Amino acid sequence: MTRAAYTRETLAQRVVFGDGAVAQLGAEVERLGGRRVLLVATPGCAPLVAAAADGLGRLLADRFEQAAMHTPVAVTASAQRVAIARRADTVVSVGGGSAVGLGKALALRERLLHVAVPTTYAGSEATPVLGETRDGRKTTRRDPALVPRTVVYDPLLTHGLPAGLSGTSGLNAIAHAVEALYAAEGDPLTDVQARAGIAAMAEGLRGIFSQGDIAAARRAALAGAWHCGSVLATAPMGLHHQLCHVLGGSFDLPHSETHAVLLPHVAAFNAPAAPAALQAVAETLGAPPDHRAAASALLALAAAVDAPASLRQLGFAGTPEQVQQVVAQVLERPYPNPRTPDADGLRTLLRAATEGEEPR
Repeated sequence: MTRAAYTRETLAQRVVFGDGAVAQLGAEVERLGGRRVLLVATPGCAPLVAAAADGLGRLLADRFEQAAMHTPVAVTASAQRVAIARRADTVVSVGGGSAVGLGKALALRERLLHVAVPTTYAGSEATPVLGETRDGRKTTRRDPALVPRTVVYDPLLTHGLPAGLSGTSGLNAIAHAVEALYAAEGDPLTDVQARAGIAAMAEGLRGIFSQGDIAAARRAALAGAWHCGSVLATAPMGLHHQLCHVLGGSFDLPHSETHAVLLPHVAAFNAPAAPAALQAVAETLGAPPDHRAAASALLALAAAVDAPASLRQLGFAGTPEQVQQVVAQVLERPYPNPRTPDADGLRTLLRAATEGEEPR
């Protein structure tokens, strides 16, 4: 695929990648001028928090281990009080998108330095995007100030990530790359990096689930996550991400699992309007070079990593009232998308995704 015209804005971010890189965490904070660190994570991540705390040493001022999915503003307010009380000048987020999201929210509100230590493949650490929930509704903002100053990728920290979460988190990352490929605001470098991200993530996930060289597979998957997240920093989100945000914010569906279920369905929906982009997805996944093959290739990868096959499995009943609520929110302020969604098309897509039917 070739783009005739484009504008590219590159965001400044330092990336440190390698086995054992978390040991450099304190040095990276000091490099930015940080002296007092609030370490944030989700509950139940004691080994990850301990590794980050060891890397920080004397710089650690306090911990806040209550980060939550979809970044509720009430949780952010609680973390703010801790940051202020401990006179923190830096937030270090360790974990997945929930921890990184809280780090972004704190950094923006309190003007803190932010160093992210991702241990899943969601990719939030590479983007200028923050999604927050208030009163059952998720809203997103895009601001260059949201990008963490430094990201420390340590593949060893991902070895304990359960296989199921590895699979859905990896598909979440691939969704970033798929939407970047068909974004009108993309550019040639975005396209190259998106395909590299899809290829690396697919390689990593297949290695994780085949029980081959796990260390190599984890490195490939984490590198893929960086590529996939990075392209979302330069291209806007489309219908896929909007549906995930609405379903997550309004019905509290699990984030990465929702991405995994919806991705083949949105790919099929957009394929007629973005044939070159979806052909690139199909080719990168080893399918025939045909845009119509992208959805089935994504579905096959999801099955290979034992991802959920339907929204119903995630707790979404798909009643007419629920579907109408989703449709209304999407059409109220639609994200840019190659195929303009309408109510009938969205209902068809949601029905198939709810029941786990073939994407169409």
